[in-house]
Amino acid sequence: MQKIVFLDRATLAPQIKLARPAFEHELVEYGHTQADQVAARLDGATIAITNKVPLTADVIAQLPSLKLVAVAATGTDCVDKEACERHGIKVSNIRGYALNTVPEHTFALMLALRRNLIAYRDDVLNGEWQKSGQFCFFNHAIHDLGGMTLGIIGEGVLGQRVAEIAKAFGMRPLFAAHKGREGLGPLYTPWDEVLATSDVITIHSPLTPQTRGMLAMPEFRAMQRTPLVINTARGGLVDEDALVRALDEGLISGIGFDVLSSEPPGDDNPLMRIANRPNVIVTPHVAWASDEAQQALADQLMDNIGGFMRGAPVNIVV
Repeated sequence: MQKIVFLDRATLAPQIKLARPAFEHELVEYGHTQADQVAARLDGATIAITNKVPLTADVIAQLPSLKLVAVAATGTDCVDKEACERHGIKVSNIRGYALNTVPEHTFALMLALRRNLIAYRDDVLNGEWQKSGQFCFFNHAIHDLGGMTLGIIGEGVLGQRVAEIAKAFGMRPLFAAHKGREGLGPLYTPWDEVLATSDVITIHSPLTPQTRGMLAMPEFRAMQRTPLVINTARGGLVDEDALVRALDEGLISGIGFDVLSSEPPGDDNPLMRIANRPNVIVTPHVAWASDEAQQALADQLMDNIGGFMRGAPVNIVV
Protein backbone atom coordinates (compact mmCIF):
# COMPACT_ATOMS: atom_id res chain seq x y z
CA MET A 1 0.00 0.00 0.00
CA GLN A 2 1.44 3.34 -1.09
CA LYS A 3 0.58 6.42 0.92
CA ILE A 4 0.20 9.58 -1.16
CA VAL A 5 -0.11 12.92 0.65
CA PHE A 6 -1.11 16.11 -1.18
CA LEU A 7 0.02 18.95 1.07
CA ASP A 8 -1.78 21.84 -0.63
CA ARG A 9 -4.73 20.57 -2.67
CA ALA A 10 -6.36 24.03 -2.46
CA THR A 11 -3.75 25.30 -4.93
CA LEU A 12 -5.85 23.56 -7.58
CA ALA A 13 -9.43 24.68 -8.15
CA PRO A 14 -12.08 22.42 -6.58
CA GLN A 15 -13.55 21.49 -9.97
CA ILE A 16 -10.24 19.98 -11.11
CA LYS A 17 -10.32 16.18 -10.88
CA LEU A 18 -7.42 14.01 -9.78
CA ALA A 19 -7.39 10.62 -11.48
CA ARG A 20 -6.83 7.78 -9.05
CA PRO A 21 -3.62 5.80 -9.61
CA ALA A 22 -3.98 2.19 -10.74
CA PHE A 23 -1.84 0.77 -7.92
CA GLU A 24 -3.05 0.12 -4.39
CA HIS A 25 -2.85 3.35 -2.45
CA GLU A 26 -4.18 5.70 0.18
CA LEU A 27 -4.57 9.33 -0.91
CA VAL A 28 -4.67 11.97 1.83
CA GLU A 29 -5.42 15.55 0.80
CA TYR A 30 -4.85 18.70 2.84
CA GLY A 31 -6.08 22.06 1.58
CA HIS A 32 -3.17 23.93 3.15
CA THR A 33 -0.12 22.88 5.15
CA GLN A 34 1.99 25.10 7.38
CA ALA A 35 5.75 24.64 7.61
CA ASP A 36 5.55 23.12 11.09
CA GLN A 37 3.00 20.54 9.90
CA VAL A 38 4.90 19.09 6.96
CA ALA A 39 6.92 16.40 8.71
CA ALA A 40 3.95 15.04 10.68
CA ARG A 41 1.65 14.97 7.67
CA LEU A 42 4.23 13.17 5.53
CA ASP A 43 5.05 10.61 8.22
CA GLY A 44 4.83 7.19 6.56
CA ALA A 45 4.16 8.70 3.10
CA THR A 46 5.91 7.18 0.11
CA ILE A 47 4.79 9.92 -2.27
CA ALA A 48 4.43 13.62 -1.43
CA ILE A 49 2.60 16.07 -3.66
CA THR A 50 3.34 19.75 -3.20
CA ASN A 51 2.72 22.84 -5.23
CA LYS A 52 4.19 25.56 -3.03
CA VAL A 53 4.67 23.97 0.43
CA PRO A 54 8.44 23.89 1.09
CA LEU A 55 10.21 20.59 1.69
CA THR A 56 13.41 21.49 3.49
CA ALA A 57 16.46 19.35 4.19
CA ASP A 58 15.48 19.03 7.87
CA VAL A 59 12.03 17.72 6.96
CA ILE A 60 13.32 15.36 4.27
CA ALA A 61 15.74 13.80 6.77
CA GLN A 62 12.73 12.84 8.93
CA LEU A 63 10.93 10.93 6.15
CA PRO A 64 12.61 7.53 5.60
CA SER A 65 9.61 6.14 3.70
CA LEU A 66 9.52 8.91 1.11
CA LYS A 67 10.38 7.81 -2.43
CA LEU A 68 8.97 10.56 -4.66
CA VAL A 69 8.19 14.26 -4.38
CA ALA A 70 5.72 15.06 -7.16
CA VAL A 71 5.68 18.83 -7.59
CA ALA A 72 2.35 20.07 -8.95
CA ALA A 73 4.07 22.89 -10.86
CA THR A 74 6.99 23.49 -13.20
CA GLY A 75 9.16 25.34 -10.69
CA THR A 76 10.75 23.13 -8.04
CA ASP A 77 12.42 25.80 -5.88
CA CYS A 78 10.14 24.79 -2.98
CA VAL A 79 12.02 21.47 -2.66
CA ASP A 80 15.57 20.99 -1.40
CA LYS A 81 16.63 18.85 -4.33
CA GLU A 82 20.15 18.23 -3.04
CA ALA A 83 18.70 16.77 0.15
CA CYS A 84 16.35 14.59 -1.89
CA GLU A 85 19.26 13.31 -3.95
CA ARG A 86 21.24 12.47 -0.80
CA HIS A 87 18.32 10.44 0.53
CA GLY A 88 17.54 8.69 -2.74
CA ILE A 89 14.24 10.54 -3.26
CA LYS A 90 13.17 11.40 -6.80
CA VAL A 91 11.59 14.75 -7.66
CA SER A 92 9.26 15.19 -10.63
CA ASN A 93 7.63 18.32 -12.04
CA ILE A 94 5.00 19.38 -14.57
CA ARG A 95 5.97 20.51 -18.06
CA GLY A 96 4.24 22.07 -21.04
CA TYR A 97 0.78 22.36 -19.49
CA ALA A 98 0.68 26.19 -19.58
CA LEU A 99 1.43 26.66 -23.26
CA ASN A 100 -1.77 28.64 -23.82
CA THR A 101 -2.77 30.03 -20.43
CA VAL A 102 0.43 31.89 -19.48
CA PRO A 103 1.05 33.50 -22.89
CA GLU A 104 -2.62 34.52 -23.13
CA HIS A 105 -2.44 36.14 -19.69
CA THR A 106 0.79 37.85 -20.72
CA PHE A 107 -0.91 39.43 -23.72
CA ALA A 108 -3.99 40.30 -21.68
CA LEU A 109 -1.73 42.38 -19.43
CA MET A 110 0.03 43.95 -22.42
CA LEU A 111 -3.21 44.87 -24.15
CA ALA A 112 -4.86 46.26 -21.03
CA LEU A 113 -1.85 48.47 -20.32
CA ARG A 114 -1.02 49.58 -23.86
CA ARG A 115 -4.66 50.52 -24.50
CA ASN A 116 -5.29 51.95 -21.01
CA LEU A 117 -8.32 49.73 -20.49
CA ILE A 118 -8.30 50.09 -16.71
CA ALA A 119 -8.25 53.88 -16.87
CA TYR A 120 -11.03 54.01 -19.47
CA ARG A 121 -13.17 51.54 -17.51
CA ASP A 122 -12.78 53.69 -14.41
CA ASP A 123 -13.75 56.76 -16.43
CA VAL A 124 -16.94 55.07 -17.66
CA LEU A 125 -17.85 54.00 -14.13
CA ASN A 126 -17.23 57.57 -12.93
CA GLY A 127 -19.54 59.09 -15.56
CA GLU A 128 -16.83 60.65 -17.74
CA TRP A 129 -18.43 59.34 -20.95
CA GLN A 130 -21.72 61.07 -20.17
CA LYS A 131 -19.87 64.28 -19.36
CA SER A 132 -17.84 64.22 -22.58
CA GLY A 133 -20.71 65.33 -24.80
CA GLN A 134 -19.59 63.19 -27.75
CA PHE A 135 -19.35 59.55 -28.85
CA CYS A 136 -15.82 59.09 -27.47
CA PHE A 137 -13.13 60.89 -25.49
CA PHE A 138 -9.35 60.77 -25.18
CA ASN A 139 -8.41 61.04 -21.53
CA HIS A 140 -5.61 58.47 -21.86
CA ALA A 141 -3.13 57.53 -24.56
CA ILE A 142 -3.85 54.39 -26.57
CA HIS A 143 -1.06 52.46 -28.29
CA ASP A 144 -1.05 49.47 -30.64
CA LEU A 145 1.03 46.35 -30.11
CA GLY A 146 1.70 46.15 -33.83
CA GLY A 147 5.09 47.55 -34.74
CA MET A 148 6.39 47.35 -31.17
CA THR A 149 9.58 45.53 -30.16
CA LEU A 150 8.99 42.82 -27.56
CA GLY A 151 11.95 41.81 -25.40
CA ILE A 152 11.53 38.25 -24.11
CA ILE A 153 13.62 37.11 -21.16
CA GLY A 154 13.45 33.33 -21.15
CA GLU A 155 13.55 31.19 -24.28
CA GLY A 156 11.71 28.08 -23.06
CA VAL A 157 8.38 26.82 -24.37
CA LEU A 158 6.47 29.76 -22.86
CA GLY A 159 8.87 32.36 -24.23
CA GLN A 160 8.72 30.69 -27.63
CA ARG A 161 4.91 30.69 -27.60
CA VAL A 162 4.85 34.37 -26.60
CA ALA A 163 7.12 35.10 -29.57
CA GLU A 164 4.71 33.29 -31.92
CA ILE A 165 1.74 35.31 -30.67
CA ALA A 166 3.76 38.52 -30.83
CA LYS A 167 4.43 37.94 -34.52
CA ALA A 168 0.69 37.51 -35.12
CA PHE A 169 0.19 40.96 -33.56
CA GLY A 170 2.84 42.40 -35.86
CA MET A 171 5.40 42.81 -33.08
CA ARG A 172 9.14 42.20 -33.38
CA PRO A 173 10.16 39.65 -30.72
CA LEU A 174 13.74 39.55 -29.42
CA PHE A 175 15.08 36.85 -27.11
CA ALA A 176 17.49 38.36 -24.60
CA ALA A 177 20.84 36.66 -24.25
CA HIS A 178 21.43 35.49 -20.71
CA LYS A 179 22.53 38.34 -18.50
CA GLY A 180 26.32 38.64 -18.49
CA ARG A 181 26.80 36.12 -21.32
CA GLU A 182 27.50 36.55 -25.01
CA GLY A 183 27.92 34.26 -27.98
CA LEU A 184 24.84 32.14 -27.35
CA GLY A 185 23.85 31.80 -30.99
CA PRO A 186 21.55 33.41 -33.55
CA LEU A 187 18.39 33.01 -31.45
CA TYR A 188 19.60 35.65 -29.02
CA THR A 189 19.95 39.42 -29.01
CA PRO A 190 22.52 40.89 -26.58
CA TRP A 191 21.05 41.59 -23.14
CA ASP A 192 21.86 45.30 -23.20
CA GLU A 193 20.36 45.73 -26.67
CA VAL A 194 17.09 44.14 -25.59
CA LEU A 195 16.88 46.46 -22.60
CA ALA A 196 17.61 49.51 -24.74
CA THR A 197 15.30 48.80 -27.70
CA SER A 198 12.20 47.06 -26.30
CA ASP A 199 8.80 48.71 -26.02
CA VAL A 200 7.58 45.82 -23.86
CA ILE A 201 9.70 43.45 -21.77
CA THR A 202 8.18 40.15 -20.64
CA ILE A 203 9.81 37.63 -18.31
CA HIS A 204 9.52 33.84 -18.65
CA SER A 205 12.57 32.62 -16.73
CA PRO A 206 12.93 30.18 -13.84
CA LEU A 207 13.96 31.56 -10.46
CA THR A 208 17.50 30.46 -9.65
CA PRO A 209 20.33 32.01 -7.65
CA GLN A 210 21.64 33.37 -10.96
CA THR A 211 18.35 34.94 -12.08
CA ARG A 212 17.14 36.34 -8.75
CA GLY A 213 16.89 40.12 -8.97
CA MET A 214 17.95 40.13 -12.65
CA LEU A 215 16.03 43.38 -13.20
CA ALA A 216 17.05 46.18 -10.83
CA MET A 217 17.92 49.87 -11.15
CA PRO A 218 20.92 49.39 -13.49
CA GLU A 219 18.67 47.50 -15.90
CA PHE A 220 15.80 49.97 -15.62
CA ARG A 221 18.16 52.87 -16.31
CA ALA A 222 19.31 51.05 -19.46
CA MET A 223 15.74 50.96 -20.82
CA GLN A 224 15.63 53.77 -23.35
CA ARG A 225 12.04 53.35 -24.61
CA THR A 226 10.15 53.46 -21.26
CA PRO A 227 8.74 49.97 -21.81
CA LEU A 228 5.98 48.08 -20.11
CA VAL A 229 7.40 45.39 -17.82
CA ILE A 230 5.40 42.16 -17.67
CA ASN A 231 6.17 39.30 -15.29
CA THR A 232 4.20 36.04 -15.29
CA ALA A 233 7.16 33.92 -14.15
CA ARG A 234 8.43 34.44 -10.58
CA GLY A 235 8.34 37.53 -8.37
CA GLY A 236 11.92 37.22 -7.15
CA LEU A 237 13.24 37.83 -10.65
CA VAL A 238 12.67 41.58 -10.23
CA ASP A 239 13.76 43.97 -7.49
CA GLU A 240 10.31 45.31 -6.58
CA ASP A 241 11.52 48.46 -4.81
CA ALA A 242 13.56 49.33 -7.88
CA LEU A 243 10.58 48.53 -10.14
CA VAL A 244 8.36 51.05 -8.36
CA ARG A 245 11.16 53.62 -8.35
CA ALA A 246 11.63 53.09 -12.09
CA LEU A 247 7.92 53.74 -12.66
CA ASP A 248 8.01 56.87 -10.51
CA GLU A 249 11.06 58.17 -12.38
CA GLY A 250 9.48 57.53 -15.79
CA LEU A 251 12.01 54.86 -16.77
CA ILE A 252 9.16 52.45 -17.52
CA SER A 253 5.57 53.21 -18.51
CA GLY A 254 3.62 50.44 -16.83
CA ILE A 255 3.72 47.25 -14.79
CA GLY A 256 1.80 44.01 -15.35
CA PHE A 257 2.73 41.47 -12.68
CA ASP A 258 1.08 38.14 -11.89
CA VAL A 259 3.79 37.14 -9.41
CA LEU A 260 5.29 38.87 -6.38
CA SER A 261 8.30 38.18 -4.19
CA SER A 262 6.05 37.05 -1.33
CA GLU A 263 2.69 35.40 -1.94
CA PRO A 264 0.25 36.35 -0.64
CA PRO A 265 1.87 39.79 -0.33
CA GLY A 266 1.93 41.91 2.78
CA ASP A 267 0.43 45.39 2.78
CA ASP A 268 3.98 46.77 2.71
CA ASN A 269 4.83 45.09 -0.60
CA PRO A 270 6.01 47.85 -2.97
CA LEU A 271 3.60 46.84 -5.73
CA MET A 272 0.62 46.63 -3.41
CA ARG A 273 1.23 50.25 -2.44
CA ILE A 274 0.74 51.34 -6.07
CA ALA A 275 -1.70 48.66 -7.28
CA ASN A 276 -4.53 51.18 -7.69
CA ARG A 277 -2.70 53.15 -10.37
CA PRO A 278 -4.17 52.73 -13.87
CA ASN A 279 -0.78 51.81 -15.34
CA VAL A 280 -0.25 49.03 -12.79
CA ILE A 281 -2.01 45.66 -12.93
CA VAL A 282 -1.31 43.03 -10.27
CA THR A 283 -3.08 39.68 -10.58
CA PRO A 284 -2.87 36.94 -7.89
CA HIS A 285 -0.58 34.37 -9.56
CA VAL A 286 -3.32 33.06 -11.84
CA ALA A 287 -1.68 33.27 -15.27
CA TRP A 288 -1.20 29.49 -15.16
CA ALA A 289 -4.69 28.74 -13.88
CA SER A 290 -7.17 28.36 -16.73
CA ASP A 291 -9.41 25.37 -16.07
CA GLU A 292 -7.96 23.67 -19.13
CA ALA A 293 -4.39 24.14 -17.95
CA GLN A 294 -5.15 23.06 -14.39
CA GLN A 295 -6.76 19.84 -15.58
CA ALA A 296 -3.82 19.13 -17.87
CA LEU A 297 -1.52 19.73 -14.88
CA ALA A 298 -3.53 17.38 -12.66
CA ASP A 299 -3.55 14.67 -15.33
CA GLN A 300 0.21 14.97 -15.85
CA LEU A 301 0.79 14.96 -12.09
CA MET A 302 -0.93 11.61 -11.69
CA ASP A 303 0.79 10.27 -14.82
CA ASN A 304 4.14 11.21 -13.23
CA ILE A 305 3.24 9.25 -10.12
CA GLY A 306 1.95 6.28 -12.12
CA GLY A 307 5.07 6.19 -14.30
CA PHE A 308 7.31 6.28 -11.25
CA MET A 309 5.49 3.36 -9.65
CA ARG A 310 5.68 1.34 -12.90
CA GLY A 311 9.43 1.80 -12.99
CA ALA A 312 9.22 4.18 -15.98
CA PRO A 313 9.63 7.60 -14.34
CA VAL A 314 9.03 10.74 -16.39
CA ASN A 315 9.68 14.47 -15.81
CA ILE A 316 12.34 13.68 -13.20
CA VAL A 317 14.31 16.70 -12.01
CA VAL A 318 16.68 14.79 -9.69
